[in-house]
Amino acid sequence: MKSELPIIGITMGDPAGIGCEVILKALRHPEIYALCRPVVCGDLAWIEQVSRDLQLPVRVLPDTEGVPDTDMVCVRQATRADLSEVHYGELSAHAGRAAAECVIVATHLAMENEFDAIVTAPLNKEAMALGGYPYPGHTELLAEVTHTPKYGMFLSSGNLRVIHVSTHVSLREAIERVRTPRIIECIRLGQDGCRQLGITNPRVAVAGLNPHAGENGLFGTEEVEEIAPAIQLARDEGILASGPHPPDTIFARTALGEFDVVVAMYHDQGHIPVKLHGFDSGVNITLGLPIIRVSVDHGTAFDIAGQGIAREESLLEAVRVAVQMVHARTQTHMSL
Repeated sequence: MKSELPIIGITMGDPAGIGCEVILKALRHPEIYALCRPVVCGDLAWIEQVSRDLQLPVRVLPDTEGVPDTDMVCVRQATRADLSEVHYGELSAHAGRAAAECVIVATHLAMENEFDAIVTAPLNKEAMALGGYPYPGHTELLAEVTHTPKYGMFLSSGNLRVIHVSTHVSLREAIERVRTPRIIECIRLGQDGCRQLGITNPRVAVAGLNPHAGENGLFGTEEVEEIAPAIQLARDEGILASGPHPPDTIFARTALGEFDVVVAMYHDQGHIPVKLHGFDSGVNITLGLPIIRVSVDHGTAFDIAGQGIAREESLLEAVRVAVQMVHARTQTHMSL
């Protein structure tokens, strides 16, 4: 029988990183069990090993043996990778394979409605490629598994929410991707992401690409030729879109509550302000998927893996946001 609380699948991330540590620490917080039923998709033996190595007082057991409660970590075995030679902080093809397999299993379980949402711990792109999964990151892997052609990376930290026109490409290629069809797609996705968080009529601010948003063509023409037409198309659809705004001020204005989401033109334009605003509390949401996916907004941190000093705040916030999105989606379906 399905739990009355949302069931959240949590992927363990790269086992050589801090993913298992932050999961074990997060699942010691009683508030999690008041919000949802967490199930970790990972390797049972490895997670048990991490709990012993870091002396974390939690019970790790298969998810078939009971309903999770405080200090209880229920694990769904989701990988066949051999982790016997994996070591904290070291790049490993086996670890990369395990991380990818856990994401794939969790995604399928969400598509089959066994999970109401998934929360992902960080993976290492190089390790994942070595393990046979050459994807730029979670987002692209999730898009392929779910057969999703149009998707976007949506970062959220308090009042500051950002969606990106491009993410894991070179800056030269990112400039080439600033085109009207992709920008209007991101405006729509940004509006939808805000609505999934319960914001009824989102105000969408669109950042410029160039300094001072191009100064009417003085510092570049992308704003005039590509960005402004996309904003007008969005307005014609009834979206509360504005811009192009100077990139050096629009993120602060949004964090102060003037707008609900910013459309950033490339990876670092959006990531830097979000991480400055809330490095430990930021989360990453993939929009456009048929499932709810929220992730921590930090990496595998190989440099501190296995030391017991990683912080769980981003993982806790990711679970909270995932539950919030589940409830918002349920209310939307009930009103249809």
